[in-house]
Amino acid sequence: MAALVLVGAQWGDEGKGKITDFASSRADMVVRSMGGNNAGHTVETGGVCYKLHLIPSGILYPEKQNILGNGMVIDPVALVGEMDYLQKQGISVDNLFISDRAHLVFAYHRELDGLSEEARGAGDIGTTKKGIGPAYMDKMERIGIRVCDMTDRDAFSALIKRNIAIKNTLLTELYGHVPVDEEALLAEVMAARERLLPHVADTSAMINTAIRAGRKVLFEGAQGTLLDIDLGTYPYVTSSYPTAGGVTIGSGVGPTAIDRVMGVAKAYTTRVGKGPFPTELHDETGQAIRDKGHEYGTTTGRPRRCGWLDGVILRYAARVNGITGLCLTRLDTLGGFDTVKVCTAYDMEGISVTDFPARLKDLAKCAPVYTELKGWTSDISHIRDFDGLPREAKEYVAFIEEMTGIPVDMVSVGAGREETILRGDIF
Repeated sequence: MAALVLVGAQWGDEGKGKITDFASSRADMVVRSMGGNNAGHTVETGGVCYKLHLIPSGILYPEKQNILGNGMVIDPVALVGEMDYLQKQGISVDNLFISDRAHLVFAYHRELDGLSEEARGAGDIGTTKKGIGPAYMDKMERIGIRVCDMTDRDAFSALIKRNIAIKNTLLTELYGHVPVDEEALLAEVMAARERLLPHVADTSAMINTAIRAGRKVLFEGAQGTLLDIDLGTYPYVTSSYPTAGGVTIGSGVGPTAIDRVMGVAKAYTTRVGKGPFPTELHDETGQAIRDKGHEYGTTTGRPRRCGWLDGVILRYAARVNGITGLCLTRLDTLGGFDTVKVCTAYDMEGISVTDFPARLKDLAKCAPVYTELKGWTSDISHIRDFDGLPREAKEYVAFIEEMTGIPVDMVSVGAGREETILRGDIF
């Protein structure tokens, strides 16, 4: 198999960074196809913790090609900052390629993002304020500025000036905010332009050529299924398509190019931001999971809301992504609990619900229906073979397989690259 998609099967923050890093060691090319620096991946290897936001985790392997696809919105200044961060740690970025069709994020997008969120008041949606939503708005309004526009300096400058004039009217007249400084914005963007131009390429052609040649291509997930603009818990979602279908659009390949879809899910459930969360725990158990799992956002630093594994969500993610195998992360976090629980259905005011509802008002009425399983008390982070896990941990994994009808091909028992149990082939 040559093409593998990794997708988050929950609300993001499932530990995809580590799994991508693990899978990257077996891949030839790693592709990111949606979102921007609103995403965050944490990878620990060799005693060093790398925090990435735009650049694929495969950058840690000098022999791998790393692609920022056309479906992304890229802050050029933030990208250069991330490149500098990696280079200071001895990581080369020579193997980074940026789609000439990707759209760009500028300072006025960030300003509008923050002001729009502030204007919502108590109805805010928890945006990262990185300018992602406003950049996608410009894309759909067809006034967006693309990476390919950078090739002509004068034309690029004219497009930015045009948009600054439009956005400054919004900033001053609608929000009563100070306008964006045109000279300062142009100076920082033009400096970034010089750094990024050598990395610009027709990445769709690169990816398709690699697949046709039988090379192993990994499509790296960002965010998660329930943050998808169409299929997620709207409006508490991102502005792109972090589901498997979004990969083909955002990277410029056809759906027949994809061989496997691996869903990454925590052994429990977390969420950052607002919105209904049926299995959320507001007690000592929830806090214990948060502390043991170090559940704080890579991008925002916000504490994540924690709860038991939600099987309704997992089955939904399997259906809409066409998941062929699961990777269960943070299984070690559940060690030490006498019992562990899995939500297998919802009780919505006396009605049994097994499919994930679209209306948030309906979801807010849903109470979890739990199956309780025996927990395990021993530390499992040192175990590298599935048979070596405690019987209760293996039974927990088997229950998830039976509930979803999907094999668990990988189990993560720690943050380190080596703390991974592989039960089947990745490629």
